[in-house]
Amino acid sequence: MDVITGAWDWLANGANWAGESGVWHRLGEHVYVSAVALALACAVALPIGLFLGHLGKGGTLAINISNIGRAVPVFAVLALFMVSPLRNAGYLPTIAALVLFAVPPLLTNAYVGMREVDRSVVEAARGMGMSGTQLFLRVELPLARGLVMTGLRSGAVQVIATATIAAMVGQGGLGRIITAGFNTYNTPQVVAGALLVAALALLVEGALVAADRLLPGTAASR
Repeated sequence: MDVITGAWDWLANGANWAGESGVWHRLGEHVYVSAVALALACAVALPIGLFLGHLGKGGTLAINISNIGRAVPVFAVLALFMVSPLRNAGYLPTIAALVLFAVPPLLTNAYVGMREVDRSVVEAARGMGMSGTQLFLRVELPLARGLVMTGLRSGAVQVIATATIAAMVGQGGLGRIITAGFNTYNTPQVVAGALLVAALALLVEGALVAADRLLPGTAASR
């Protein structure tokens, strides 16, 4: 309880929120890295997963990519990037490592979501004369949205939690608060940093859940 109380006191101290080493600045860095990585992962994984699911082919490829991505340690990938020419490219090594980490759940859920659409509904849509594009946009995608959004939420939470590794190579983000606490043997600061990361992940997941419920077509897709 003393550690929790100490973490709360650390968070309640306005001095810890100001300046380049403060919470607000580190939070901005963390959100930037996480948002860019997640956006790039979506741009890569979702079109591939949805297209392969629409065709009904490439399932083995999607699963193998997912398994490989989950098996590779993110920190090892980041360390590899840091000894490559990318080491002087700012946040690019961290973003690249996070993209590789986020692709598997996005790709897998997009593919599975498309393949689990009721085939009788698909055949009925074809019987009505729908083209492949119309079938994809009006039938398959709305019905697959639940699993796609689940993959997006999972990927977002994983990216936010894993973005703390940027601190291991001297970059920014909330991980710097945690590593600074370790370096000064300040356990309450370490706990406070971990709580900030967890709170950000929960906030983003809640926002994605709310966005999914507010998007048009939710009732039809369920």
